[in-house]
Amino acid sequence: MADSDVLIEEQTKTDESLDVPWNVVVHNDPINLMDYVAKVFIRVFGYTKQRAERHMMEVHKKGRSIVWTGGRERAELYVQQLHGFLLQATIEKSR
Repeated sequence: MADSDVLIEEQTKTDESLDVPWNVVVHNDPINLMDYVAKVFIRVFGYTKQRAERHMMEVHKKGRSIVWTGGRERAELYVQQLHGFLLQATIEKSR
């Protein structure tokens, strides 16, 4: 068989961790005022005041709130933005 007759198959692997939905989680902290946290949610996610306040109260009462779910890259971007506003935020795989 000549070299020109050889068929090379390339395998590409998709990272399944990029395919699954990811949650952006904001955690309670003793520093930021509740009004400030709600305003950050409005600014970063475009939430209505009511929705932002609902998430803020969940953070305050339960210690955390899942504020967004979607692709990993965008989740990482949101976490970075939230860190820029000095909020404690992480990402986790959605269940």
